[in-house]
Amino acid sequence: MFAYPLSIAPMMKRTDRHYRYMMRQITRRTLLYTEMITTGAILNGDHERLLGYHDVEHPLALQLGGDDPGELAECARIAVDFGYDEVNLNVGCPSKRVQNGNFGVCLMEKPDVVAACVEAMRAAVDIPVTVKHRIGFDELDRYEDMANFVRIVSESGCTRFTVHARKAWLSGLSPKENRNVPPLRYEDVYRLKREFPGLVVEINGGIVGLAEVAEHLNHVDAVMIGRGAYDDPFSFARADRDVFGDVDAPIVERRRDVVEAMLPYVADQVARGVNLAHITRHMLQLFSGVRGASVWRRHLSERSRGDGAGPQVLVEAIERVEAA
Repeated sequence: MFAYPLSIAPMMKRTDRHYRYMMRQITRRTLLYTEMITTGAILNGDHERLLGYHDVEHPLALQLGGDDPGELAECARIAVDFGYDEVNLNVGCPSKRVQNGNFGVCLMEKPDVVAACVEAMRAAVDIPVTVKHRIGFDELDRYEDMANFVRIVSESGCTRFTVHARKAWLSGLSPKENRNVPPLRYEDVYRLKREFPGLVVEINGGIVGLAEVAEHLNHVDAVMIGRGAYDDPFSFARADRDVFGDVDAPIVERRRDVVEAMLPYVADQVARGVNLAHITRHMLQLFSGVRGASVWRRHLSERSRGDGAGPQVLVEAIERVEAA
């Protein structure tokens, strides 16, 4: 079995260090990703602010956005210096920002450029270099186009491809609409695995719940979940046992246990000057689907932004949930 049969997708304004720390209280084995960070931001910005994380977050991958082999190689070296477990190249984002920068999904029509980027990063570091891409975009959306892209990029030494099983439209749809309007084409991803059996193929797009993960793993090597992991984080409570087969992994039985595990972290972050709301906004869906969820969300939303807000806000929210 591939080492990481389950991962949580990189999501802008979602998978920051606070969200990842919370997820580590629920699953220890699931591969986590940063938000996409551009090469320009890393090369010109504050490394600690952009790349810093807590040691508990491993295994952790840094997702990069860019199209210059030299810049990507330098960013990969910086990732190694920070202790990341792998780097991933974004060839799937359809936003105007990445279109203007000529990277993201636009690169699917330039597989030679992607191959050169991967080759440069692999020459610079010893950690895995992987690629996340789409089925295609605009009119470049045949299975054969995707297969050609994967074939060329794999010749650079990339052995793992995460495929968002939807095409993207660069005009006419917003990034949000591109996440759910184009139809899912899971069979194309299954076919890719059949035709490239030597590659690790991971499927992404519209997947929620561990039961769906088990079904997809009959066809591919790994499954990546995005919004489903954010909208119901506690659904990963049995991931280490049910997906990774770790029979000795502890199972978090109660959502309260996650909250209590977060209290020392929250106290430390608030003492460092972090606004509590920056942490609790990722915790709003922790009680998704259970009685008291609305009470939990309301209390955190109302009390996290005030001066002096700290761990006690979470304690009070739990008490209100249990009273409900």
